Amino acid sequence: MPRVLAGSRPRTCLLSSWRRRCRPARARAGVRGVNTGHEDEGARQRQERRDREGLGRSRGGLSSKVHLLADARCRPLACVLSPGQRGDTLAYDPLMTRLRIARTGPGRPRTRPDRLLGDKAYSSAALRADLRRRHIHATIPIPADQASHRARRGSAGGRPPAFDAGAYKHRNTVERAFNKLKDHRAFAMRTDKRGYIYVGTVTVAAIRIWLRDLTRRSPG
Repeated sequence: MPRVLAGSRPRTCLLSSWRRRCRPARARAGVRGVNTGHEDEGARQRQERRDREGLGRSRGGLSSKVHLLADARCRPLACVLSPGQRGDTLAYDPLMTRLRIARTGPGRPRTRPDRLLGDKAYSSAALRADLRRRHIHATIPIPADQASHRARRGSAGGRPPAFDAGAYKHRNTVERAFNKLKDHRAFAMRTDKRGYIYVGTVTVAAIRIWLRDLTRRSPG
């Protein structure tokens, strides 16, 4: 199978997320102590609208979170927008569904990297089981609470998952990919109101990163 990354490293995808706090919305006036079915339905519709636009309530007001897959050369491969208070593991399936790695020769794009690097937020049994099913090596550290829980169970806790500390040193690549994206003010500030427009802004910034990389590596 063709190699898509530079050097002798295995084909690797790096997984992470980045949250951007948006400008706080104006508080809506209402009557306190009154809870009717119409108000509940309106609140539910407003929450669905915020989720659709990638806006969520967190500390400090409204915020958005960008989940990203990047390769070892800091080039974005796939991104997903979610509300800022959502957990990182919820974006795993949409990211892997969007992942397409072009081959150097003929054939359809690859959808399965050789290795996936992620931080402790992506350490879950379901995620690791899916990676094993796809024959993808997982390099994800174990949080302290999960390690202590396994130790308390003794032999019933099972064997801890393998962790390659040497490969994990390259996880900073995805953070550097975020830094490249934040060179674009529209990405860093999220001035776009609609979620799909902001995703388009992220896509344009990723295209510029790819073009700069291809231009820098082209002969002559």
